[in-house]
Amino acid sequence: MLLAVLDVGSNSAHLQIVQARKGRPPLLVYRLKAPTLLAEEVTPEGALSPGGVDKVVEAVAATVEAFRAHEATDLIPLATATIRDATNNAEIRRRVREATGVELRSLSGEDEARVTFEAVRRLHAATDGLWLLDIGGMSMEIAAGTGPEPDVAVSLPAGAGLLTRRYLPEHPAGRDAVERLRRHVRALVKPVARELLGGPHPQRVVGTSKTFKQLARLTGDGERLERRALRRWVPKLAAMDPRERAQLPGVAAARARQLLAGAVTAVTVMEALGVRSLDVCPWALREGLLLRRYAELRR
Repeated sequence: MLLAVLDVGSNSAHLQIVQARKGRPPLLVYRLKAPTLLAEEVTPEGALSPGGVDKVVEAVAATVEAFRAHEATDLIPLATATIRDATNNAEIRRRVREATGVELRSLSGEDEARVTFEAVRRLHAATDGLWLLDIGGMSMEIAAGTGPEPDVAVSLPAGAGLLTRRYLPEHPAGRDAVERLRRHVRALVKPVARELLGGPHPQRVVGTSKTFKQLARLTGDGERLERRALRRWVPKLAAMDPRERAQLPGVAAARARQLLAGAVTAVTVMEALGVRSLDVCPWALREGLLLRRYAELRR
């Protein structure tokens, strides 16, 4: 059975088609990314610009064409926070529906955290406690628990793209701007940190998302992120412009502008939670949605 998920976010429309296999992880059959590059397309009022809407429609059309060419059984079309929270999201969905016949859906940030937690726990088999951190373009999700479903699942307005626009619009970035961002993230995370630190210590702490993957490659082997190493990189990244950051190992040009905000957010959250290092997981929201859909179809 071929299943597909389409994740339409701030950087790309990402299509994954997998072969569902009973008792085993899904096997990737096909992957396609069509760029959206919406970071600069969000207006001060919170809408996507006309050009941004056009980018979404074009990216979804390209990925839906590939999905249909593979004759997969099912498509899960998900619009994440950039589109979900846009003030003109109804127009975006209408334009996509008219152009492609696909109805974009969205989950709340908390539900995204839950689905991602379930996927990560499934992959790592963390039965004695798991903390999950996920930094996206518009939001950051945190989840924690000891069972198949998280006991804590929150979404905070702390995505790397959003924080770049609000706190780090100039590159290179000054020390004061970086410190303002650090204080903002610390204040956002404080209530969650208090709740998590009052519970059991996790067996494993995991980071998932492109932000954590790039930071882990920048500071180490790509599989583990050390807080101390990341902290040393923050002033270096602040002194660079996006073009210079894009030359660093593992850094995609499309994400170079928001890399500093992602690094500041990651190290600040790790400090608040007392996390010295975390594992970087290749599974995230898309895999969680596919696992859920496969379970539904087998009932």
